[in-house]
Amino acid sequence: MRTWFLLNVLLTIVWVALTGSYSYMNFTFGYVIGYGVIWILGRRDQGKKYVTLLPKVVNFVFFFLHQIVKANLQVAFDVITPHDYMKPGIVRVPLDASTDFEITMLANFISLTPGTLSLDVSNDKKVLYVHCMYLESEAAFVHEVKNGFERRLLEIMR
Repeated sequence: MRTWFLLNVLLTIVWVALTGSYSYMNFTFGYVIGYGVIWILGRRDQGKKYVTLLPKVVNFVFFFLHQIVKANLQVAFDVITPHDYMKPGIVRVPLDASTDFEITMLANFISLTPGTLSLDVSNDKKVLYVHCMYLESEAAFVHEVKNGFERRLLEIMR
């Protein structure tokens, strides 16, 4: 996959050199054209993983930004109002992630979201314990983590 990314960068550089314009938009356009060339060339072999990875990464980035904004608004609302809306709790989240790297990335993304903090991983690496400031339902929280962060992250990493 690294080879396909480097080929895309090379195609971008060739595009910029041929057009003679070194603007940000031209680099972006060159990258998109190179991506399109790789998409056409790599449909049947290893290039397919590279082509399908970029939309998954973009999807994850937008999902993560949405979660950060939503959590920040929830925490800010709780801070500026006189009533305390917190319902803290520790939730046991079963893991589909199996490698140390996958579990670490998942735990880090959960901890980067305001109002949640990854506390511990079980010894058999099957359960992640997460502290949540606004816990309405354990089942809903587990569903949100598994179908949100974990599913999208594993789509990228596997």
